[in-house]
Amino acid sequence: MDRVRRASGDLADGVRDRWAGAPGWLRWTTYLAVIAVAAAAPSPVVGSFMSPFTDWTSLLFNPIGTYVLLALGLNIVVGQAGLLDLGYVAFFAIGAYTLAYLGIVHGFPFWPTALLGVLIAAVSGVILGAPTLRLRGDYLAIVTLGFGEIVRITAVNTDAIGGARGMTPVPHPPPLFGTEFRFDPLPYYYLVLAMIVLAVVFSYRLERSRVGRAWTAIREDEDAAELMGVPTFKFKLLAFAIGAMFGGLAGVVWAGKVIFLAPTNFPFILSATILAAVLLGGSGNIPGVIFGAFLIAWLPERFRGFAEYRILFFGAALVLVMALRPEGLLPSRQRRAELRGGTGGMGALGGEVPGAVETTEAGTPGGAR
Repeated sequence: MDRVRRASGDLADGVRDRWAGAPGWLRWTTYLAVIAVAAAAPSPVVGSFMSPFTDWTSLLFNPIGTYVLLALGLNIVVGQAGLLDLGYVAFFAIGAYTLAYLGIVHGFPFWPTALLGVLIAAVSGVILGAPTLRLRGDYLAIVTLGFGEIVRITAVNTDAIGGARGMTPVPHPPPLFGTEFRFDPLPYYYLVLAMIVLAVVFSYRLERSRVGRAWTAIREDEDAAELMGVPTFKFKLLAFAIGAMFGGLAGVVWAGKVIFLAPTNFPFILSATILAAVLLGGSGNIPGVIFGAFLIAWLPERFRGFAEYRILFFGAALVLVMALRPEGLLPSRQRRAELRGGTGGMGALGGEVPGAVETTEAGTPGGAR
């Protein structure tokens, strides 16, 4: 088993080295090719193989597209900042309920309401993080789990947002470029695909910024990061806010399609599923997280014909993969070294840590860009 792990890790490192040395034009061509493949994915020819038992375009939107967008957000919290969040579904619910309540009860237009839902989700991340991010590890996980349950139970017991009965009809997006958003899943798929592309670009920019380097320092050794002048609380709070923003974005896009919204749409198991997607794909590595979310969403639907055994096989496959590749299918090299004890502490950052945060005379950070 160790030999398999080592061989797969060496192969992944070789691919990463080649990619790092590739010219810019080749990288951009690859990015555009990936987007083109994703845009062509709803083809019936592809669907006949990928999803013989379910409408393929609907599956691409939800759960695949929704899971990918949620996993990208949770990856910022878990993969980049190293914080364990077990209540991530709460931000998904906040975005969805904001759209439903303001759209149904007050008749607000879709796009301004969607933007407001994203902002409220981000503020909720700050509200959750401000009193709790002094905690670490299991204690933080328990608090976030409780927050997710508080949001769900509040939705059940609040008549203004439908209570246990739910809310309907959630407003659809207005026509965009002459395309109607009603019951056809294709426009919704392209909408969530556009959101995913924006989320990926934003995530990469963050990862390569001072903010991303500060998150890496916190993830590896929070105490050492503080000694080097990194304001850990500030950057952890920022990770929570941005991750919550992604969750709210997924919520408003998803709610615009489903028509009916109820507290049962937001169970704890959804948080656990998205966390499993992040860990399976490779925590901290954006392509890995996307791949993990795709597998988690697609495999149970692909084998729906084996109704009695599909969850058993799916669970067994997850256990096998995590036993062979505990760092995930496509981890970043740095994350792989951390998990295997190859670097440890702040050593993996080398000269990057001092550049992560600039301090003023008063000792405060220069801030994120």
